[in-house]
Amino acid sequence: MRAAPAHQLRREATRRAKRQASPGGLGARHPKAQLLSNKTHYSPTDPEARISVKPGKARALNYLCSVAVDTASGIISHIQADFADRRDSTHVPELVPRLQARLVANELTLRDFVADTGYSNGFNYAFLEQREITPWTPVFGHYKPALKGFTYEAEVDAFRCPTGKLLPFRNYATSKDGNWAKNYRAAYQDCQQCPRKMACTPAAPQQKFVRSAFDAAYRRAWHRQHSRAGQQMRRVRQRTVEPVFGSILHHYGLRRVGTKGRTAAHKAMLLSAIAYNLKKLLKHQSTQTARVAIALYPIRVGLYSQLFSKHLAGAKRLRVKFLNRPTPSLSSATATTDCNMPPSNWQPLTSR
Repeated sequence: MRAAPAHQLRREATRRAKRQASPGGLGARHPKAQLLSNKTHYSPTDPEARISVKPGKARALNYLCSVAVDTASGIISHIQADFADRRDSTHVPELVPRLQARLVANELTLRDFVADTGYSNGFNYAFLEQREITPWTPVFGHYKPALKGFTYEAEVDAFRCPTGKLLPFRNYATSKDGNWAKNYRAAYQDCQQCPRKMACTPAAPQQKFVRSAFDAAYRRAWHRQHSRAGQQMRRVRQRTVEPVFGSILHHYGLRRVGTKGRTAAHKAMLLSAIAYNLKKLLKHQSTQTARVAIALYPIRVGLYSQLFSKHLAGAKRLRVKFLNRPTPSLSSATATTDCNMPPSNWQPLTSR
């Protein structure tokens, strides 16, 4: 079934022709070879499944699994099923509110968001900062926080070239991914009369820059990435999130989902996350030690104390059974401990 617009189908046909003409593609020149795409094909048995494209792997119908892991305990705090034909960065605005609601219900606060470069997006940086969450997501490698030879003037929202000419902001534009961008362009006369035109922009009639609409958030993320704390967060993600994702993929049945529909795939992922957390809970051993303070009062001199003083003083060890009071961090339990008693010649202190 072909439900995509005509211009997208023509684009897919052009891509297929280029693949067949380029050398090195195994089976590309076969007369029955087809380029599978979500614009030209769909699954009649599972229409919500999407064809995912990943370098080095065959195209197949998949669902995208988004996992959030607590860095302190290593348990899965959120998991959801998404469509596989979208980028990872597009799922952050939907994932973070659900995760925050679950953490608030358990009296926890989300302060840091650690993810890989696939979640890098200017809108995501601004979205997380607006929710008072520090994003520790590395920016893409082609991003440059400053342009060589050009200085940015925030007061007038323009760039100034080495000769002193301004490149003011012209208009907004949208990229193929739907991200907002800002266009900066110099005046035609300034570039044509500039003596450095051949060294600055030899092919174009004037110099122009395309910057993200969230360039300020991008710049802050770039500085965090290259700081010492950013390197530490990268190591935290590598030793926390990646092992959990590999475990649920290889040992908890998420290598292949035997259900149809996004809702059923989400339920399968929830069951795998529950099984992982339960196994994590069974292996958990608390490192906190229960401490109980026992106050020993001095023996009062009286008729009944004289009768039982010999028995108390003659006992070398006394087994004391006490009940801990329940605390928010430790469960109440009954314990038995041995308390060493003083020798028989010990004289108790009397209070005045």
